[in-house]
Amino acid sequence: MGDAGEGLIDADARIQELADEREAARRERRIQQAPIDPVKTAQAASLKLGLSELRRQLEATEHPVRRKQLQAAIADVEKRLAKLG
Repeated sequence: MGDAGEGLIDADARIQELADEREAARRERRIQQAPIDPVKTAQAASLKLGLSELRRQLEATEHPVRRKQLQAAIADVEKRLAKLG
């Protein structure tokens, strides 16, 4: 029969290896993630909200001149969203 202490040492070593692997994976994920720009995030959220309102207005509007204005505004907002990336 083997010594019971050897089993505990092997288990401790394995636990430490797993902890090291997890820590390395965490560090790698932090490095790979691009930093989030809060200003761009807020701008994008604002533009998306405005875009949904413009689309709602377009659906409710029947006047051709107003529809044309709304379509131009929607195109502009979509262009701005694309630039934010």
